[in-house]
Amino acid sequence: MHSRRIFWQIYPSYLIVTLLSLMAVFLLSSSAVSRFYHRQTAESLGLQAVFIEEKVRDLFDGTDLTGLNQQAEMLGSRTPARVTLILPDGTVAGDSEKANKEMGNHRDRPEIQEALAGHTGQSLRYSNTLRKNMMYVAVPVRLNDRVVGVVRVAMPLTAMDQVFQEVQHKIIFGGLVILLLAAVLSLLVSRRISRPLERIKQGAERFAQGDFSHRLHSVGSAEIGSLAETMNTMAAQLEERLQTVSNERNQREAVLSSMVEGVLAVDTTGHIISMNKAAAQFFSVFQPDTATGRSLEEVFRNVKLQKFVGDVLEGQDTRECEITVQNNQTYYLQARGTNLLGLQGRRIGAVVVFNDVSRLRRLENLRRDFVANVSHELKTPITSIKGFVETLLDGAMNNPAEAERFLKIVAKHADRLNAIIEDLLMLSRLEQEGKEGMELQNTELCGILNSAVEVCEQRAAAKNITVNVECPETLTATVNPPLIEQALINLLGNALKYSADGKSVTLSARQENGGVVLSVIDQGYGIEEQHLERLFERFYRVDKGRSRQEGGTGLGLSIVKHIAQAPGGTGSVQSRYGHGSTFSIFLPATQV
Repeated sequence: MHSRRIFWQIYPSYLIVTLLSLMAVFLLSSSAVSRFYHRQTAESLGLQAVFIEEKVRDLFDGTDLTGLNQQAEMLGSRTPARVTLILPDGTVAGDSEKANKEMGNHRDRPEIQEALAGHTGQSLRYSNTLRKNMMYVAVPVRLNDRVVGVVRVAMPLTAMDQVFQEVQHKIIFGGLVILLLAAVLSLLVSRRISRPLERIKQGAERFAQGDFSHRLHSVGSAEIGSLAETMNTMAAQLEERLQTVSNERNQREAVLSSMVEGVLAVDTTGHIISMNKAAAQFFSVFQPDTATGRSLEEVFRNVKLQKFVGDVLEGQDTRECEITVQNNQTYYLQARGTNLLGLQGRRIGAVVVFNDVSRLRRLENLRRDFVANVSHELKTPITSIKGFVETLLDGAMNNPAEAERFLKIVAKHADRLNAIIEDLLMLSRLEQEGKEGMELQNTELCGILNSAVEVCEQRAAAKNITVNVECPETLTATVNPPLIEQALINLLGNALKYSADGKSVTLSARQENGGVVLSVIDQGYGIEEQHLERLFERFYRVDKGRSRQEGGTGLGLSIVKHIAQAPGGTGSVQSRYGHGSTFSIFLPATQV
């Protein structure tokens, strides 16, 4: 509904009240002036009638109508009024305007009836004889306490009407002047009232738009000034509270954004209230800001999550479950849901917190795999040793040739157990000591590379494999030389082990990305892509039978990874199945 401005509510009201007042004054004054003139005219005519009654009283004592008629004409010529002399039976004995013979009986006239009754009669009516509005005043003519006739004096109202119209014109003119002055005064008063209110309205609109620095001026009446001051105070308090709310919201969003746990809040109808970045990342919601207000089914395509949130909304207790999400990567989430309560303790929805336990699950899987693998790796040589020892005890030792062969096999498996134990001890030492327990020194890398090649020279010669070294002579790095050499020996050993006879292996060192990269490049069988991610795990083997046949412990690459990580570096692999592999150790710039 459209509302009018306050100016157009006040100003027309003033004009209407003023106009109605002037109309009332005009009507009342016109009526009063009319009554006044009528009363004055009636009194004047009454005095004239009494004066004439005294003059003509004796003439009614007889039947001399001619004398009465002459007397009426004579008196009428001396006064502007019309004089009429009437007998008790209503016959007109004389008239100053008309011949008495031409006039009818006047006994039915109201003023005549009053006068014959002994009272002064008065009447206003239209005269058919003169064709004018007339005022009639009639007085009885008494003789010896007896009414012997009536003297009637009449005057036309034309002159009175003219005077009355002049008076009305003056009243109307004065009223118009007053109305004009009142209109101007009402305009000024209305503007004086409406303008401060308009300013307050404009200020309120600026407050609504967020401009709380604006202040209203206290101009006008005390009430409007008080209203302006109150609104200024309200604006200041509102700005302070909004700033507080904004700070609290920013702090809450900062806390939620920095949390590694995912947080999801929904209302009682299952529509999203808020969601932090961690929750959006877990469920691959690319635009979390647009999710607010949308239904849970629309944003999340996880049926188990939808059912879990529905159970939380229906129940009163805290609920927990584990949710697996598979997107670009697999997340194992521990979800904990509880009721979301408002200020009055009324339930307004539910909140769910997601803890990412993916690392724990992977560690558990690694632990299980490690236990299974290490048990298998240890069980194989132990079983072999036990079997051959039992064979010897059963009599094979009496055969020197067989006994020697069995003892060599037992020694071989014992050496394997010793290698596994030494590698495990090295891994444990690397994990415990880390960078703090490692002695680092600035060393030329070419010497380390050549030493690693010399250690592996016999194995390379056995398979007719050429080992090439590519290293700038001036290239140095701050490393632990024995450990780096051990890592390169492990990588070279694997490259020689899984390369065909007559191939070549390249050992290189170069500066890259502000650090140093040590690489071992072979032309072996290559590794399938699904194995690359787990290749540096302990006891992980691509081809278990072939690896054990080659005599590896399954810990070489894991040792390489820990040696690289100890000074802050990384180990990596690139491989194409059937085209060889490249194993690299990156040492960061701080180590150069």
